[in-house]
Amino acid sequence: MSNYDSALTYSSYLAVDELLELQRLQSEPAEHDEMLFIIIHQTYELWFKQLIHEFQRAQENLEAGLTYPALATLGRIRTILKVCVSQVDILETMTPLQFNSFRKFLSSSSGFQSAQFREVEAILGRRDSKMASHLPPEAQAKISEITHKRSLWDSTLVYFSKRGHAIAQSYLERDFSAHYQPNAEVQDILVAIHKDDPETAMICERLVDIDEGLQEWRYRHVKMVERTIGHKSGTGGSSGVDYLASTLHRPVFVDLWAVRDRL
Repeated sequence: MSNYDSALTYSSYLAVDELLELQRLQSEPAEHDEMLFIIIHQTYELWFKQLIHEFQRAQENLEAGLTYPALATLGRIRTILKVCVSQVDILETMTPLQFNSFRKFLSSSSGFQSAQFREVEAILGRRDSKMASHLPPEAQAKISEITHKRSLWDSTLVYFSKRGHAIAQSYLERDFSAHYQPNAEVQDILVAIHKDDPETAMICERLVDIDEGLQEWRYRHVKMVERTIGHKSGTGGSSGVDYLASTLHRPVFVDLWAVRDRL
């Protein structure tokens, strides 16, 4: 018998009816701009889910030494980050007065509480005991599990090793729960990769694309918050724009940036 379901429709496959019921405005009476605010942030959460999905595939490909599948997946991640940046343009059509018309109804909810974004940060190598301390226990447990596994950069070091580059075993088997520290030996290998191994160098450049894309998203997020609420505290009790600004100019793949003046 065929597994084809003749009753499956566009709407049922995508659960459209359920999806369109998830925009639950809190303002009373309903403020027009709250709908946009909800949909934009729900869309971000969907993109975060997809980023986590793609990062996992990228790590599998890298650890298997598969150059071109890894390049394709990393390229998709960079494109998703571009979409995340472009969505800020839509949010910036909302004036401070329009946002403040429903801000009080948000209570303590805040983007600072996005567990999925913390998962993305953990996959990218953030190792900070405070990064999930404000989240529910189940979210903390999930993030803790990620922080005890290889980050994307650790998977990349495995890939370099599989390509024949002399990555020390101590780096490949390090304590993954500890934050990665810039490494002069790895940087020397990166210089050699860029000069002598163009296929592997393409992986490096794709990672730089992703790092740059993440920094671009952080910058646009900071400026969007600043133009909307200035230097007011965030709704979740964070310091608002001051906290967000503190995350700028922190590259993920420090060794890749450190060698730019040697190439």
